[in-house]
Amino acid sequence: MKILILGAGGIGGYFGGRLVESGADVTFLVREKRADQLRTSGLILESPNGNAKLRVNTVQADTLKPGYDLVLFTCKAYDLDSAMDAIAPAMVGTTAVLPLLNGLSHFEKLDARFGAANVIGGTCMINVQLMGNGAVRHMEPLNRIVFGERDGKESERTKAFAAVLAKSTIDHTHSKDILQDLWEKLSFLSCLAATTCLFRGNVAEIMATPDGKAIVERCFNANVAIAKKEGKPPREKAEAGYRARLTDPAGLGAASMLRDLEAGKPVEADHIVGFMLDKARKHKIDDTVLAIAYTHLKAYEVRRAAGRLPKP
Repeated sequence: MKILILGAGGIGGYFGGRLVESGADVTFLVREKRADQLRTSGLILESPNGNAKLRVNTVQADTLKPGYDLVLFTCKAYDLDSAMDAIAPAMVGTTAVLPLLNGLSHFEKLDARFGAANVIGGTCMINVQLMGNGAVRHMEPLNRIVFGERDGKESERTKAFAAVLAKSTIDHTHSKDILQDLWEKLSFLSCLAATTCLFRGNVAEIMATPDGKAIVERCFNANVAIAKKEGKPPREKAEAGYRARLTDPAGLGAASMLRDLEAGKPVEADHIVGFMLDKARKHKIDDTVLAIAYTHLKAYEVRRAAGRLPKP
């Protein structure tokens, strides 16, 4: 299987690097500056699962040609349109795209651009960041890709990708109900993003406040109710596990959106929190926490666009 990976940042760099390490046929679609960095220093992974320095193949958008079986799509939601333009020359014939974005709203645009039959469902669980020196820093052992056809059937292409992953150190699940997996993750993530960004703290810091637990549970309960109305109620084990993580008095977790917000970067407000807020209103479900968090994030975007963020 010949794989093209969009970008060599945190997610693309880590998973792509582990695939390269296992001998997979991988090429990274990157900008010229990142290509130069990779040629000079290699792809550097710093991880509790083992460090690596790898020589990798790269290509730029202006020289990209067809010939790939799978495109691993690892952009942020706010870069979706430009990212689709970048991979378009490779999306020919039976080439499939596997998005690892958070949320669900990106599928509509991907389906319209490349055809629903060429878009596989997927998500990932990893805490990773591209550092200023170009290294990909992986903060904890968790590194999982969950993927599958959205109609629930196994296909030759998903079985082929599963075989590639099996040769690597990447934890993976070839899902028979990827939409269920995506709804469960979104129900958790939109609550984590809403509350950690709104309160500017990690789970433990929020739990240490008088009303933190009640507010987080109110948000998560709303998300669970939304998922039920959408026909994808969380499975008992998943709901219990996510609830425990969101209310853990010692939990150090926070959404990557908080890290982006505190660094003055763009945030996925519409894709993660706004999406769930729209669903809450559609189904007449308590939207209090989602609405306040979304307003907070949108005010940040307005302030950022005006150049009025505090200077570091």
